[in-house]
Amino acid sequence: MSEDAPARTELRYEGKAKRVYATADPDLYRVEYKDDATAYNAAKRGTIAGKGEMNAAITATLMRHLETEGIRTHFVAQLGPNEQLVRRVEIVPVEVIVRNRAAGSFAARYGVEEGPDLDPIVIEWCLKSDALGDPPMNDATAVALGFATEDQLEALFEGAIAVNESLRPFFAERGLDLVDFKLEFGTDADGQLLLADEISPDTCRLWDLESGERLDKDRFRRDLGGVEEAYREVARRVAQGAPA
Repeated sequence: MSEDAPARTELRYEGKAKRVYATADPDLYRVEYKDDATAYNAAKRGTIAGKGEMNAAITATLMRHLETEGIRTHFVAQLGPNEQLVRRVEIVPVEVIVRNRAAGSFAARYGVEEGPDLDPIVIEWCLKSDALGDPPMNDATAVALGFATEDQLEALFEGAIAVNESLRPFFAERGLDLVDFKLEFGTDADGQLLLADEISPDTCRLWDLESGERLDKDRFRRDLGGVEEAYREVARRVAQGAPA
């Protein structure tokens, strides 16, 4: 597939973790994953050696898995160690947070310990805006300010539930507990809503099911050490028995 992939043209977007390039095909983009690491809305910065390659591989495997379960994604092909071909989408500026356990900012916000199951699971919206610090919002805010329609919010909610129901057992079979994660969706040229962005230790909290060890970006956020080793371990486990 890489030999037939359209060549890069202009850089369309550069974020904290990726660069997105247009191609000669208006419906396809090329995404390059970076080794840059950020936390606390980029207040903390660093580099995780090999992160781009590991996150690209993890994302590719998980996107393929979701496609086999009927969840449409923007992923087309892995082009190189840290580059993917994806469908061009217009990102809905609503980040979807799925929380299976209390952890991170959620636990701090409500003054609860990290770890307890949430029943029901919690789904939250945040405005996708680095400049504003990705503020949380409710349905009325998202609709009133034009960030999403009511139908889109319903589709985002249903899509997030479907992704969670697919990924939790996938990770559990590999000894990983999917504590919480962030999703982004976008609309393609036909107006279809697709799962976009990435799914990786950058966007998920993943704890070892037996030891509770954190194997995600919290190791970088909280200066726990062993960051590269944690990402590498997730990449190794995700590749086990994954769809080709």
